Amino acid sequence: MWRRAALCCLLLGSFLRPAGGLNLCLSGSATSCEECLLTHASCAWCAQEDFGQGRFLTSRCDFSENLQNRGCAERFIEYPKSTIYVLKDRALSSKESGWAQYDIVQISPQKISLSLRPGDQTQFNLQVRQVEDYPVDLYYLMDLSLSMKDDLETILNLGTRLAEEMGKLTSNFRLGFGSFVDKNMSPFSHTAPKYQDNPCNGFKLFPTCVPAFGFRHILSLTDEVDRFNEEVQKQMVSRNRDAPEGGFDAILQAAVCQEKIGWRKGARHLLVFTTDDVPHLALDGRLGGLVQPHDGQCHLNEQNEYNASTKMDYPSLALLGEKLAENDIFLIFAVTKQVYVIYKNFTALIPGTSVEILDQDSKNVIQLIISAYNNIRSTVELTVWDHPDDVSLSFTAACQDEKPQSGLRKCTDIKIGDTVSFSVSVEARSCPPRGANQSFTIKPVGFKDRLEVSVDYLCDCGCSQTAQANSSICSSIGMYNCGTCRCEPGYLGARCECQEGDASGLHLSSCREAEGKQVCSGRGECSCNQCVCYESEFGKIYGSFCECDDFSCARHKGILCSGHGECHCGECKCHAGYVGDNCYCSTEMSPCISDNGQMCSGRGNCVCGRCQCTEPGAFGDTCEKCPTCPDACGTKRECIECRLFNSGMLADNQTCQRLCKDKIITVETLDPDEPGAVLCLYKTDNDCVMKFTYSEHASGLSVLTALKEPECGGGPDALTVLLAVVGSILLVGVVLLVAWKLIITVHDWRAFARFQNARSRARYEMASNPLYKQPISTHFLETDFNVFGKSHNGGVH
Repeated sequence: MWRRAALCCLLLGSFLRPAGGLNLCLSGSATSCEECLLTHASCAWCAQEDFGQGRFLTSRCDFSENLQNRGCAERFIEYPKSTIYVLKDRALSSKESGWAQYDIVQISPQKISLSLRPGDQTQFNLQVRQVEDYPVDLYYLMDLSLSMKDDLETILNLGTRLAEEMGKLTSNFRLGFGSFVDKNMSPFSHTAPKYQDNPCNGFKLFPTCVPAFGFRHILSLTDEVDRFNEEVQKQMVSRNRDAPEGGFDAILQAAVCQEKIGWRKGARHLLVFTTDDVPHLALDGRLGGLVQPHDGQCHLNEQNEYNASTKMDYPSLALLGEKLAENDIFLIFAVTKQVYVIYKNFTALIPGTSVEILDQDSKNVIQLIISAYNNIRSTVELTVWDHPDDVSLSFTAACQDEKPQSGLRKCTDIKIGDTVSFSVSVEARSCPPRGANQSFTIKPVGFKDRLEVSVDYLCDCGCSQTAQANSSICSSIGMYNCGTCRCEPGYLGARCECQEGDASGLHLSSCREAEGKQVCSGRGECSCNQCVCYESEFGKIYGSFCECDDFSCARHKGILCSGHGECHCGECKCHAGYVGDNCYCSTEMSPCISDNGQMCSGRGNCVCGRCQCTEPGAFGDTCEKCPTCPDACGTKRECIECRLFNSGMLADNQTCQRLCKDKIITVETLDPDEPGAVLCLYKTDNDCVMKFTYSEHASGLSVLTALKEPECGGGPDALTVLLAVVGSILLVGVVLLVAWKLIITVHDWRAFARFQNARSRARYEMASNPLYKQPISTHFLETDFNVFGKSHNGGVH
């Protein structure tokens, strides 16, 4: 056991002492207990009166074990440590617990208190669980400019259909409705007298419409969905002058007018924003002479119309995000694909916001809302409110069945009822002014539940409470505090025994760091056995021998320690979340996590909080774009299947909309020679071939161009194929037999011809050859011939 303890002490000493052997406590300029505590979290102060008496000066600021080894009693050592006190920790709610609507607990603990010593890092854990069947309030905010006329006709019965679908997810659902157009003033709307009552006057396609308005709250949140349908059927479109709409005015009013809208405290708040064009932003109002910034307050009159539309500018993105978060509202941008990229960029600036592609006539709005709500329910993301400037926070997420990921404060693809955990590391960098109370809040985006954290700082030493002014220990001309004297101006020495300029007490050996070194490192004067360091325009020179300063550390782009650390005696002491010689390298990993949960999409490494892509052809903030990567076609195939045909792996786990955010264009015929496009194809389940191209535009938008339908050829009948194969084999056999017979016949004919020719030659040769005689001879008797001859000639018979 003692060997293990010794090893731990050795490792601790190695950690506290950098490779160069620098003791951070001794190298500091601490002349008081409070300054010592601020030097480093490992430093302790000895308040013992007789500590370090002797010829050489001995620092009272050192590691606790060093002070004890040099004779400081433990009771005189000031060494505070950061502590955590849990003040409120109710158990997390679950479906079976029988919770009441306003008694739901989805985060634990709920309140803690931190006592932080600057530089000392401590941590606490919190858990989050989304409760099943949670109440939902949905406010439908619709653009009623003229281009949305067909959308208005589509949603006439939206309330009934939406209530049916949401009823599958929650038994407590309420629905509200509001609309907007734009500020009714020039140059945003038509202001000529003939357009006052009818902005569509003279417009042939649609000659009648209502006057323009900024925002109009029509129906407060209610569970009577028939009223929603009735109010929608009463609405008429209007017409503004320029292309952008005044939607951000409407979003802000819908968020802050809590009583008018009817948001419930014990419900999840969804704000669905539908439009087909871009919004006006802050400072656009100056085009109409509106120089007053938006005050972020509710301005609905008795008719529930926004009456400050022509008095204040449009709200900024920062103000919009602040008010949405304050009121726990999830904003869902439901926009057409022409403006999708613009609103997608807004989601990166407004926490708790998502964007979905809306059809031109809003016919897919129900599927869009259900998909967005499922994504919201499957995500837990922590935000920090009122974060003190001198407190550093870093997060580690432990999501379901996954290893803890440092720097991540978000979990995705979780199921209702699952519990996710986060570890939060806290470090105070400095001490606030005395008496300042610090606190901050950690809350999941869109949740009413939160963790309240109060902070106090361990910046004062206990021994300071017994400080003595004009103490006899300090020659009655200084204050005795924590074992040291603070002398009056003009006096020096450990006990204020010397006056400035008094050479009689000068001992140069006490002012040299080592034999042969310069007195006070050449950056100070030796007075009364102590170094008095020179002042510098660059910073502070300090140390027992003026060997240290706070300006000789590494820089990044001219900024000392990159602005993320403190310079101590030539070395950067990085704040929490940063490492490196110049503290430039961030340890935050969340910027490297891609939408699919992989680090740098599996195509690179996270270095200093940024992805360095290692896969050739990969680029993007998280290396998510790579048309030439081997797996690019396979990855995009899943998006084609789920987005166009609602099939494939991504269609089952409700992650299609979250992972597949590329723009998809369907065409009748595909151009495989499109510049910069990669042609992909795959075989479908019914043996058809699906073709699409994958390209990255200069704007950063990923585009998939796919055929509307897979290419399918008529499948041949199996029996026909079999008969064709057998017939082919027989035909080939017959052809071979005929060819063989023909060859044999020709060969026989040629042999017979040769035989006939040889026979003819043989006959000729027998007839003309005198040596050859016939095998049969004919003999005639001469007597007989004569007798017959005579008889004939003489007439005798």
